[in-house]
Amino acid sequence: MPRPAVNVAVRAARAAGQIILRYMNRLEGLAIIEKQRMDFASEVDRAAEAEIIRELKRAFPGHAILAEESGMQGNGKHVWVIDPLDGTHNYLRGFPHFCVSIGMLENGEPMHAVVFDPLRDELFTASRGDGAYLNDRRIRVSKRTELSGAMLATGFPFRQRAHLAPQLDMTRALLADAEDIRRTGSAALDLAYVASGRFDGYYEIGLNPWDMAAGCLLVREAGGRFCDFMGRDGIPASGNLVAGNLKVVEAMLATMKPQIPPNLAN
Repeated sequence: MPRPAVNVAVRAARAAGQIILRYMNRLEGLAIIEKQRMDFASEVDRAAEAEIIRELKRAFPGHAILAEESGMQGNGKHVWVIDPLDGTHNYLRGFPHFCVSIGMLENGEPMHAVVFDPLRDELFTASRGDGAYLNDRRIRVSKRTELSGAMLATGFPFRQRAHLAPQLDMTRALLADAEDIRRTGSAALDLAYVASGRFDGYYEIGLNPWDMAAGCLLVREAGGRFCDFMGRDGIPASGNLVAGNLKVVEAMLATMKPQIPPNLAN
């Protein structure tokens, strides 16, 4: 049975999903801002975030919130980490791959997670120690035991193009054995797909907490692992993330490490 915190997050995610779908037929009229070079937000992001925050504050008025658009609100050991529309670039182009991501951290550790794809009505949920689920069905990471034949996912560092060269070096090295690599444009969904066995592994440079807080818990509760590029477990402060089943993560790290420059090894 889902924990009460997950039920609240699910309600918030579904409410945000309704807003996201409502605007899909009028994308051309949306007000869009460029937060920084090649990093966009729309009025949909802001409206969906406001709805999520409203639901969370009503249920947990004493909890802090870290949201992509509005930043940090409050402080304390419980922090809700929100990406109201992960895959904004996809959404604004009508590319059908985006989601709502809500995670809850306790003293920095992920405790609850919801990733909701409103287009496919796919709801990924997890609580620490309770396993991971897709629409109430238990999910597990893939059983692949090596990099050979693996289907991986990644994202390119559009905010940090200086890291593009090492990203391409890592990609080239991984493709020597992996079957293929997908770049979908939504880190939270990529991690949910790792948790459900659709992808065998995932790696990316420079993620923000809201990109990965919920997805990382899904992977762990589905029997997988997440760590930084040096293999240090936990949500990486650097944002440089590797995730997958245990064997694939081990193989990915061994393949990637020779390509990682010192500035990405911290």
